[in-house]
Amino acid sequence: MSTVIAFIIIFGALVFFHELGHFVFAKRAGILCREFAIGFGPKVFSHKKGETVYTIRLLPIGGFVRMAGEDPEVVEIKPGFRVGLLFNENEQVNKIILNQKDKYPDARMIEVEHADIEHDLIIKGYVEGEDDEKLQSFSIDPSAVLVEDGTETLIAPFDRQFASKTLGQRAMAIFAGPMMNFILAFVIFVLIGLLQGIPSNAPELGKLTPDGAAIEAGLKEGDIIHSVNGAETSSWSDVVEIIRKNPNKDLNFFLERDGKEMTIPVTPKVQEVEGEKIGVVGVYMPFEKSPLKAITNGAKETYHWTKEIFAMLGKLVTGQFSIDDLSGPVGIYVSTDTVAKSGIFYLMKWAGILSINLGIMNLLPIPALDGGRLMFFAVEAVRGKPIDRHKEGMVHFIGFALLMLLMLVVTWNDIQRFFL
Repeated sequence: MSTVIAFIIIFGALVFFHELGHFVFAKRAGILCREFAIGFGPKVFSHKKGETVYTIRLLPIGGFVRMAGEDPEVVEIKPGFRVGLLFNENEQVNKIILNQKDKYPDARMIEVEHADIEHDLIIKGYVEGEDDEKLQSFSIDPSAVLVEDGTETLIAPFDRQFASKTLGQRAMAIFAGPMMNFILAFVIFVLIGLLQGIPSNAPELGKLTPDGAAIEAGLKEGDIIHSVNGAETSSWSDVVEIIRKNPNKDLNFFLERDGKEMTIPVTPKVQEVEGEKIGVVGVYMPFEKSPLKAITNGAKETYHWTKEIFAMLGKLVTGQFSIDDLSGPVGIYVSTDTVAKSGIFYLMKWAGILSINLGIMNLLPIPALDGGRLMFFAVEAVRGKPIDRHKEGMVHFIGFALLMLLMLVVTWNDIQRFFL
């Protein structure tokens, strides 16, 4: 059960912060965000606050922010439609009743002649029940709602739609998702440094394992190792190298403990690693706590894992890494289970690595991903005008379908590898 909880928390956090990046910068640009979703598929939970519906969906394979103008807008009010109008104190239409009109006895019923709820914000029609059948025009409030089956949906004037914004604003709203994943990873690595400490190369013993040769010989955490068998040790690397080279051999540790010097004999146990027998004594490297070093180490870790993931992508392109080696949600769940058994700090580090991975994957110039959309923006910047929305939408639709197919293949490979 703990693995399930860890997986849900990690997945939820990665997707939440990714979508939060899109959401915050879209709102800053004045774009109407209709939905903020974690997951895809049927809704499991939904709550509306302000303009946005916040939802959790069934399939844990991502999330999305539905911005006005990205999909076909809600309803087209055509000539001949019979609708009800409700007005605000400024005599502007603030509710357009599309059906179930008997529930709104105060609504003014009209037969629509013309309606523009995106640009001019006007609706023209003939009012029912009036002797003078004169065409009348009504101004629409920019925050008006369409009411259908009792559900209210905000209209989206063009200046609240994604396409109305500058190229820079649109690009930033899309780029902000992956950007937040890198920021999240950095914050996680900094937190690890603040809570656990930063690995130190000092010749000092860290935590001891309960069944190791070190604790059996009487060594203690915090012991400062000056030399081993007469060989001076000025760093943790020196201590490790001597131990590794002398499996099952007696070693004399000359050390300092609480200001006192002493010599303690230790015999490293034998461990086989990739066919090589090495010595181990069951001691972890020491850690030091420093807020400044935690921040610099967070930046170093973020850079290191970014470089590593790009290197793996390079191997995938050159064929050194096959599609069978990729992991989907099932593989990530199994890996999370393994990492969770090693402790909270390993789990936090795993979350940071996954966050970087999610950020990089989304920046790839693949249709339907953020990188694919940024690629279209780059073409727009060169051409001086956007690519036809329908053509771009079709490319993204095909890309999304192929990504779903790849997800199915990867998930099936994971199931075969771990459960069959």
